[in-house]
Amino acid sequence: MNKKSILIAAVMLTINVFAFGQKNKDNPQTVTIKTNIYCSHCMQCGRCAPRINDHITENSGIKKVSIDAKANTITVAYDAKKTSPEKIREAINKAGFDADDKKATAEAVNNLDGCCRKQ
Repeated sequence: MNKKSILIAAVMLTINVFAFGQKNKDNPQTVTIKTNIYCSHCMQCGRCAPRINDHITENSGIKKVSIDAKANTITVAYDAKKTSPEKIREAINKAGFDADDKKATAEAVNNLDGCCRKQ
């Protein structure tokens, strides 16, 4: 193989690696987690939604967080190379909310406003 062929092969390999990386970057994984939001105003009060969002986004690789209080779900788009559904569930628990079958700790729940706790 001559130098020109090696150079062309190296350039093509670099382009393929870059294109593969961009494809994965633009195509995050998504997980929908069931939770319990007990008060009717949590998403408007400026306390619970930011609390959930802040705890989740402490994980690197979080692309988007969507909270549906009526459906009691949190949908998260994330980079699977940087975080996992388990870490996202742990973050939701630390915010004081249940995440699927993982219950929030009593300490985290006690940090919620009184109206946001299960009555």
